[in-house]
Amino acid sequence: MRGAAAADGLQQGANDLGEVLRLRAAAHPDRRAYAFLRDGVNESAALTYGQLDAQARRIAAHLQQRFSPGDRLVMLYPPGLEFAAAFFACLYAGVVAVPAYPPRRGKADKRLASLVRDCRPAGFLTVAAAGADLKPLLDPLGAAAPLVVATDAVDGVGAGDFTPVPIAADGLAFLQYTSGSTAAPKGVMVTHANMMANELAIAAAMEHDSSLVGLAWLPVFHDMGLLGNMLQPIFVGGSSALIPPLTFLKNPLCWPAAVSKYRATSSGGPNFAFDLCARMAGAQGLPPDLDLSCWSVAYVGAEPVRPDTLRRFAACFKGTGFRDEAFFPCYGMAEATLIVTGGPKAARPVTPRIGTRALLEGRGEPRRLPGPGSRRITGCGKAVPAHEVLVVDPETRAPCAEGVVGEIWVRGPSVAAGYFRNAETTAEIFAAATRDGRGPFLRTGDLGFLRDGEFFITGRLKDMLVIRGENHYPNDIEITVESAHAGIQPGGCAAFAVEAGGEERLVVAAELSRALYSRLRGQGDPAAGVPVAELGEAVKERVSGEHEIPVHQLVLLKPGAIPRTSSGKIRRGACRSLHQGRKLESLAVI
Repeated sequence: MRGAAAADGLQQGANDLGEVLRLRAAAHPDRRAYAFLRDGVNESAALTYGQLDAQARRIAAHLQQRFSPGDRLVMLYPPGLEFAAAFFACLYAGVVAVPAYPPRRGKADKRLASLVRDCRPAGFLTVAAAGADLKPLLDPLGAAAPLVVATDAVDGVGAGDFTPVPIAADGLAFLQYTSGSTAAPKGVMVTHANMMANELAIAAAMEHDSSLVGLAWLPVFHDMGLLGNMLQPIFVGGSSALIPPLTFLKNPLCWPAAVSKYRATSSGGPNFAFDLCARMAGAQGLPPDLDLSCWSVAYVGAEPVRPDTLRRFAACFKGTGFRDEAFFPCYGMAEATLIVTGGPKAARPVTPRIGTRALLEGRGEPRRLPGPGSRRITGCGKAVPAHEVLVVDPETRAPCAEGVVGEIWVRGPSVAAGYFRNAETTAEIFAAATRDGRGPFLRTGDLGFLRDGEFFITGRLKDMLVIRGENHYPNDIEITVESAHAGIQPGGCAAFAVEAGGEERLVVAAELSRALYSRLRGQGDPAAGVPVAELGEAVKERVSGEHEIPVHQLVLLKPGAIPRTSSGKIRRGACRSLHQGRKLESLAVI
């Protein structure tokens, strides 16, 4: 618990994160809490602990006049610091925050509408400038539409009007709606105790303390963006700089540039983000005077961590002072609040070579020599403190032996209370017991194995493809497709199975690389110029050679066409449904 113990101790004994902020604001009112970098590099707004507390108190006083403790309030905020003040105001007032992706102006959002139907909010929180964006959501509700509060325009009350309310550790703090990579969104019930336990686990695993300088671009309504990037600095008494997600996506190199400028010690994101930076730096060169020697924790999670990505990024940024030991592969999920495994800090990532055939047969067997029958895999660390993580046979519910692939099961203080208004699925997912009666465990739905204390995640149980009676991991096939031709976008493939001719057959949807798509679009109709024969032959030959299955269809798409979650994960199920409904806007089908 080195990281947590090194913090100033103000969070020790606190019942919830709202109390932590109030204690920190009283002790260090002038300490920087957040900076906002609208352009990705230059500070455009900032809040000290004292200012954050004052704003949260003023908003909480307003909420107390209009809502009751336990009411659910959907938070719809554009990038900025207003979300942070409003989230802590919800904690202060004892209402339940429901972070969500803000709607696009003038457009109906089916997923947001589904979330609203599920959580039945008493109100919406947003900023005054975004109020008109809620019109498509509110108009169908008529007189039954919940109250909308623009928290940046709260007036008539002051911070002194806020009355602290008793907070129960097992009380509901917020609903974290799942990103929907495998199914319709479900509201994970995260308690105050869950939040405190997971923040403690993050601090311990990453050795964060009050010297933490975080830097993040992930959306704050996503679990990693919220728990890891926005709340962890407050928990340990550090600070954080926040970049708008779209700013990063438009210019990925603003991320390392900001790390260098603000001397960030801890920052990270999904695998694709490191891949984007490495590829752009390779094409454009590094920003001048880049110094990443301060970057001691570069956490990688939220999707499969690819060894080649880590290698490419480290090689590309080696001259900046970036160290391999900074990489911190980790694994987690909303149902466990956030982190489940990770670390230790300052250790090179564990990337053994394993046999691909053995893996498909359910064994993570080491291989010494490279070749088509093996691949490298990245370890995601050890179970975080105070949590038990098992690998379990999903059918027999017996714990697996070391090196045997099974489903990841978790129990500990970070495991959430279940799904909101969904008792049946809660009982199925959150109350599992092993064959020998141990439990309750959270069934993650993820497959993996344990070796030498290190957890390796191999795929999703529901995504597993069974073709011609054999198992195939879709992420393995996707990597093969990406490597088959330079015209395919890295991280832009979805492999899934469809029934055709009375059997399951492989379909791969693949985005063209941005460079190829731009070149073809410049020649006129992109669909007319797609090198169908070349791409199709390269992909089908590579997949057949490495996986011994034929590609039934290769669907070529423009960049960004594959459905993804808010954290960038490929939504294979959604892609399959769109394909079967002929709603994928394909450039060519081979």
